[in-house]
Amino acid sequence: MYARDIARIATPVGIITVEGDTDTVHGVRITASGETIEGTTEPVIHAVAQLQEWFAGERTLFDLPLAPAATPRGQALRDAMVAIGYGETLSYGALADLAASSARAIGQACARNPFPIIVPCHRVLNTDGRLGAYSAGQGSITKRWLLDHEQRFATGRAGDLFSR
Repeated sequence: MYARDIARIATPVGIITVEGDTDTVHGVRITASGETIEGTTEPVIHAVAQLQEWFAGERTLFDLPLAPAATPRGQALRDAMVAIGYGETLSYGALADLAASSARAIGQACARNPFPIIVPCHRVLNTDGRLGAYSAGQGSITKRWLLDHEQRFATGRAGDLFSR
């Protein structure tokens, strides 16, 4: 058994809660409200710092010790989402093709993603370019904000939100 550490930071999309222990980040949640709290363990402190850098437009990739997915297949789908570049998007079907999976499995992996923003499921869209669902924060409102934020800071990218 391990002791959980929690940090909460205020962001433009709401309060982000980071949970972890001395070795690993176990989860990230976006909520509407709550008091800010400083973390005490290295993984949680680093996650907070990297999220703040991301919101400031200074970070495009995360380098954190995340708790592994429950299954190797789940980890492969998570890794496929991480491979979508900053400021880019893919459809559920296109990501499924790249991950040798199904669009439904991609949708389920996005819905169950315990690390929103860090594992960028917000970059996965419907085939027609519409946002689709988002299980964190205020749903599609949060997803739109995250995508617009990345577009503002992405360099050398086409103006199209739907890039692949």
